[in-house]
Amino acid sequence: MRHYDLVVLGAGSGNMLLTEEFGHLRTAVVEPDRFGGTCLNRGCIPSKMFVIAADAAEDAREAERLGVHMSVAPVDWKAIRDRVFSRIDPLHASAVDYRRKNGVDVYTEEAHFVAPKVIQVADERITADTFAVAVGSRPVVPDIPGLDTVAYHTSDTIMRIDDLPPSMIVIGGGFIAAEFGHVFSAFGTHMTVVQRGPRLLMTEDEQVSARFTELASRRHRVLLDAEVTSVEPCGDGVAATVVSPRGEQVVEAAMLLVCAGRRPNTDRLRAAVGGLELDEHGHIAADDAYRTSVPGVWALGDAVNHFQLKHMANAETRLVRHNILHPEDVRTLTNRVAPHAVFTHPQIAGVGLTEQDARRHKVDYRASVRDYADTAYGWALEDTTSFVKVLADPAERTILGAHIIGPQAATLIQPLIQAMTMGLTTDQVARDVLYIHPALTEAVEQALLAL
Repeated sequence: MRHYDLVVLGAGSGNMLLTEEFGHLRTAVVEPDRFGGTCLNRGCIPSKMFVIAADAAEDAREAERLGVHMSVAPVDWKAIRDRVFSRIDPLHASAVDYRRKNGVDVYTEEAHFVAPKVIQVADERITADTFAVAVGSRPVVPDIPGLDTVAYHTSDTIMRIDDLPPSMIVIGGGFIAAEFGHVFSAFGTHMTVVQRGPRLLMTEDEQVSARFTELASRRHRVLLDAEVTSVEPCGDGVAATVVSPRGEQVVEAAMLLVCAGRRPNTDRLRAAVGGLELDEHGHIAADDAYRTSVPGVWALGDAVNHFQLKHMANAETRLVRHNILHPEDVRTLTNRVAPHAVFTHPQIAGVGLTEQDARRHKVDYRASVRDYADTAYGWALEDTTSFVKVLADPAERTILGAHIIGPQAATLIQPLIQAMTMGLTTDQVARDVLYIHPALTEAVEQALLAL
């Protein structure tokens, strides 16, 4: 068996772990797919590059409200796709080459544990003093009768298709479905979204979720409280049987996209064989320092947390790097403020408690909602549907949660994230800070002043 000081399993956020500070150690990276992980190759980065193109198309269509009359010619799908992946695809080979040139062994076969701190990679067994498990996650493929008889896509494959389909069925109503629903609808594909719940984006604040469901339903067909019970081939496409309170119907489309969530890759790693304790969802159990149940084995990213957010994985990578290098000074990730954004149309961002969370957990709160339309910049946008919502503790006067739906939501929420992280009161953030006029940040200011 070959022995290392440190072995990193997974080259998404895991690849970021190895800085020059590890240069004196014998190290290896195991990655059976592409360096950069989901974010670079199949997730955050390519999808947002598609979203930018989709935003451009939608902005042109909506410009009439400003007195600007434009039309959108059929989009050049191949040009859009190739712009994305001509930037992304060469990075894998250069990353592998960089690691090997700098003394890191790279294994490109899939690995699995055969015992605690012992992995099998192809025909070789490897041990290490320290392991960092960052094997990520993959799309869930539900057990739908007939799914194995049709060609379908997940978020792993949909961005690389050769031709833009005239119609598409999307199974799921979460953030991945919302983003791809926006992209393909903007490009001219007739979309049908099948959502099991009563609204889209059910984990968002219910007011945001309801508003987005209303707006999405204007753009494409949305079937709520509905479930696909079977699928079958239909000509060159697919036919899905959908059951809802309104009865059973058959929906046909040229393409099927499955957006049913994601699952950690710990089963492929055989993490339990490696002695790693797992939770009921298959995530590795770890403490606030990201130590697992096996001494010397650390975990980070989608393999350990439920957020599925690259910025969380980045923070975890920095923490685990420090803790491996400085075992005498182990730090913990005490910041539990985990913001997120959905890059759909309109954009959505959230952090902290939702109103339904506060009610469920009997948390005393006050809420303030301010429309973009109440600000000068909202007037300039002719915006009638966007808003900022802030929840605060009436006794401590600190921010419990913030939720925004509308243009630039992911940027507008940042001062509220910082206020929550630093424990600032609503009074401090509302009255002790100057907000530029006329800018959309005035919607944030006005929501805080109302509190």
